[in-house]
Amino acid sequence: MTENGSGSIGRRGLIATGAAAALTLGSVSFANAAPGGGAGAAGGARPDETRTVRGTLPPGAPDFVYLPVEVPHGVRELAVSYAYEKASVPAGTQNNALDIGIFDERGTALGGAGFRGWSGGARTEFFLRADDATPGYLRGPVRAGTWHIALGPYTVAPQGLPYTVTVTLKYGDPGTTPAPVYPPPRAKGRGRAWYRGDCHLHSVHSDGGRTPAEIAALARAAGLDFINTSEHNTTSGHRAWQGLWGDDLLIMTGEEITTRNGHVVALGTEPGRFVDWRYRARDHRFGHVARGVRAAGGLVVPAHPHATCVGCNWKFGFGDADAVEVWNGPYTPDDEATLAEWDNSLAVASRSGRAWLPAMGNSDAHRDPDRVGGPQTVVLADDLTTRAIQAGLRAGHSYVAESAAVSLSFGVSGGYGRHAGIGDRLRASPDEPVTARLEVTGAPGCTVAFVTDQGTLHTTALPASGTGTATWRTTPANATYIRAEVRHTPTAPGFPGPMAALTNPVFLGG
Repeated sequence: MTENGSGSIGRRGLIATGAAAALTLGSVSFANAAPGGGAGAAGGARPDETRTVRGTLPPGAPDFVYLPVEVPHGVRELAVSYAYEKASVPAGTQNNALDIGIFDERGTALGGAGFRGWSGGARTEFFLRADDATPGYLRGPVRAGTWHIALGPYTVAPQGLPYTVTVTLKYGDPGTTPAPVYPPPRAKGRGRAWYRGDCHLHSVHSDGGRTPAEIAALARAAGLDFINTSEHNTTSGHRAWQGLWGDDLLIMTGEEITTRNGHVVALGTEPGRFVDWRYRARDHRFGHVARGVRAAGGLVVPAHPHATCVGCNWKFGFGDADAVEVWNGPYTPDDEATLAEWDNSLAVASRSGRAWLPAMGNSDAHRDPDRVGGPQTVVLADDLTTRAIQAGLRAGHSYVAESAAVSLSFGVSGGYGRHAGIGDRLRASPDEPVTARLEVTGAPGCTVAFVTDQGTLHTTALPASGTGTATWRTTPANATYIRAEVRHTPTAPGFPGPMAALTNPVFLGG
């Protein structure tokens, strides 16, 4: 093993080209092998080679620190392990946290041409070779050239962040890369119907504890018709679902783009399409990224916008979004804050005639006891296909329920038999009486509320069975939209009860 001190801020350059600033360290070099060969001079197998880099990142280090690795010809496998030290810090001071990933000889430019994997802080080691790779990383040949290990100092203590990176090259026949098998974009479905799905899930391919097989089984048990893969900053999981889809389960591929200024679910992107995450709101990149997600066939859905984890709070604005995740996992105060922000946006849209942003809910399940399908978005779609589900979500023809036990039917009716369902508009004159009607099943002990741009204007308790109907009459002059909420009994004085279900709005007026 060779010690290499090039990581001690012996930097080659600081770059900031329309993305979060990055630091490039000195290179790690290995002796050149004969082109195309893994054999030594005597014809035997060439032994593994290992290099170790140690360094310390200071407070205020850039978001990304690249460690170049000069990879010679004849490498079969590249393996990396790393460690870093925690510091003794006062209460309320952020301690050290260091993420890791890798880019191959094609470089680190934004857009990810050289992207080969990311595990964030979920793993301390990984490998890549032609026929296999650690979950989170993309299998493929280890070609000669300058690779870059990407270190992400998520937080740095006042004392600095000491780290160690060890790189091992294994020589030999490079092998072949199997063609990936991706989930099909269509399941059998039931024609035009309401379909239940969970579009924010994590497996062992990022920081989750479950395998794709375990997630698929839990999705079926939760009564889901579709799911969307959403690993943090990697597409390695797109090829991990072979044999797990079926007529009863559509598996869409996507990514949770995990930036330092918020997370966004790319929902239903083309299999294998990577979306970069290395920028902040100040870099003015998100509009470009959002257009790229749509060009890849996906929807742009900001995730848990008011979550309290470091880097989770959404700072990019909602102008480039297709929907917003207002309910993430068990209903909490940060979901309540997101719901209020979303409701305010509906009031603005209803008065201005501008486009409105549909709401959705997902579990963000990682491991036990996280509940897949808790909550779930129920979408009215023409069929059980990726494009049909996306169209229903984009139109707001959907509601969110805490489980498959809860079902809703919601709409608003006016004169002459006119009716509008969830996400639609009922054309009516300002003083024309209209009736909102919500049918609920599976919500015992809950209360129904009708919410408008003027606030919550009508509430009623459901029968003890949890199955019932609530109606309310108003006019477009008094309500430019109506949406419904179903809530459990409050658990703390002065706070609303946890959510059981909520709908997208029906808009009223011309």
